[in-house]
Amino acid sequence: MSYHGAVKVGGTPDVRELPQLVITKVAVGSMDNNAYLLRCRATGEQLLVDAAAEAPVLLETVGDGLATVVTTHRHRDHWSALAEVVAATGARTAAGRFDAEGIDIPTALELSDGDILRVGEVGLTVRHLIGHTPGAIVLVYDDPQGHSHVFTGDCLFPGGPGRTLDPVAFTSLMDGLEEKVFGPLSDETWIYPGHGDDTTLGAERPHLAEWRARGW
Repeated sequence: MSYHGAVKVGGTPDVRELPQLVITKVAVGSMDNNAYLLRCRATGEQLLVDAAAEAPVLLETVGDGLATVVTTHRHRDHWSALAEVVAATGARTAAGRFDAEGIDIPTALELSDGDILRVGEVGLTVRHLIGHTPGAIVLVYDDPQGHSHVFTGDCLFPGGPGRTLDPVAFTSLMDGLEEKVFGPLSDETWIYPGHGDDTTLGAERPHLAEWRARGW
């Protein structure tokens, strides 16, 4: 596999080709956000995870056939280019039900835990995780010919969960990650975070107790 997931702002996107889905990762903006373009091989339909910044870069990456833009959570650095991308493509907007009110661009499709979001013939399972924000979501693709792939926004990074503001929010995020991500998914599961390099659940799982103990 040539895909590595280490991309830089202004650099070349990285492309991962799965049997049914093509994933393109690009870094944009002053906060080094990751955006992910998912394309169904069977239909050509596309879905963008986080129109974070630099709309011209995102639009060049997308080309034609963008159906949906999903915003993983309400923080502005993950949707700064959303209005421009939607205006140029006509794509529908989607976000977690409890974060939609915090996004300036109206959300056409409000997502709840367990929903299946489709890009062409590919289904992505929505998981709602409370803690980094009230309505943050992660998207799980269970590759029928391989391991799972999870787009985690700012809920999970290499080295720990996303930032939380208090112990209650931290505990909630950790509980959600263990119940809905680490619990049901294998060590081979690939994690695509909202900033920085990718990781796997196997690389992070041994550190769960450490994260709990340190409180972040």
